[in-house]
Amino acid sequence: MQRILVTGGAGFIGSNFVHYVVEHTDLLVTVVDKLTYAGNRANLDGLPESRVRLVVGDIADADLMDDLVASHDAVIHYAAESHNDNSLRDPRPFLDTNIIGTYVILEACRKHDVRLHHISTDEVYGDLELDDPARFTESTPYNPSSPYSSTKAGSDLLVRAWVRSFGLRATISNCSNNYGPRQHIEKFIPRQITNVLDGRRPKLYGAGLNVRDWIHADDHSSAVIAILENGALGETYLIGADGEKNNLDVVRLILRLLDQPEDAFDHVTDRAGHDLRYAIDATKLRSEIGWRPAYADFSSGIADTITWYRENSDWWRPFKQRVENDYRRQSQ
Repeated sequence: MQRILVTGGAGFIGSNFVHYVVEHTDLLVTVVDKLTYAGNRANLDGLPESRVRLVVGDIADADLMDDLVASHDAVIHYAAESHNDNSLRDPRPFLDTNIIGTYVILEACRKHDVRLHHISTDEVYGDLELDDPARFTESTPYNPSSPYSSTKAGSDLLVRAWVRSFGLRATISNCSNNYGPRQHIEKFIPRQITNVLDGRRPKLYGAGLNVRDWIHADDHSSAVIAILENGALGETYLIGADGEKNNLDVVRLILRLLDQPEDAFDHVTDRAGHDLRYAIDATKLRSEIGWRPAYADFSSGIADTITWYRENSDWWRPFKQRVENDYRRQSQ
C-alpha cells in the first residue's frame, strides 16, 4: 500500500487515525468527508499537505467515490452518523450514510478491486447485563437496539455479503467506545470535561451505572493499522483495551482530575433504550496479530484528554452553547 482513502477522516476517530498514520507510516492519505457538524477541517490542522489531501464530499455520491477509490490502494471506512440521541430524533441520515454510503463504497471497491477495511462498533451486539461476566466476541449474535446501531449492523452485514458473494478483499473491526482528542463535545466524556472547564456541572444519565468499555483513539488507530498489515481477509476483529467503567465512575474521575468535588454533577432523565453494558473480548486481535494497547491505564488517558481540551478551547468553545441548548431542549 502507498495511497489510502480515509472516509470520515475529518471526524473524531477518523482524524485521529490520519494523524497516527502520518506519524507512524509513510502512507499518503486522501480524506473524504462531508463536513457535517461532526466533521471539522481543523481536525487536520498541522498535517503536511504533501502527505494529506482533503476532499469535501458525500460517500453516497457514487461518481465521486468511484473516482476516488480507483486511485487508491485501500479504503479505510470511518464515515458514519454515530450519535445515538440524534438517531432517536431523526433516523434518516443514519440510513443515508451508514447503509447507502457503505453500499456505494462497496461497489466502488468491488469494481476496482481495492482493499477495504470497515470500521464498526460494539453497539451492533446490543448490551450485556451489568452482572454478566460475558464479553462480546466475534461470534456474538447481532442485537442492535437503536437506529444508529441498527444501521451499523446493516453496514457490517453488507460488507460480509460482498466478501462472500463477490470476493471483495475486506476486513471489519468492531471497536469499543473511543475517547481522546478532537471528539465532538456532544459525546459523553468531552461534554463532561468541557462542562467543568466552562464552569458548568456535568450531566449524568439516570443513575450512571451503565458500563462502557473505553479505548483511547490512538489505540484504536494502531489496531486498525495492525489489521491492515496483518489481518486475514474476510475476518472480523474486535478492538478493546479492557477499559470497562460505569458512567458514574467516569464522571467522578473527570471531576477529581479537574480538582472538583466528586459529587459536583447533576442526574438527568435516562436516554430511551439506553444499553446497560458493553464489554469487548479482543483475544483474537491480540493472539493472531499481536496488538497491544498503549493506554492500558484509563486514568492517564483521561488526564491526557483533559489536557488537550484545556489547551484547545478555541476548537470546542464556538459550538459549546449550541450543544448545551440542544440537550436542554431534551431536558438532558
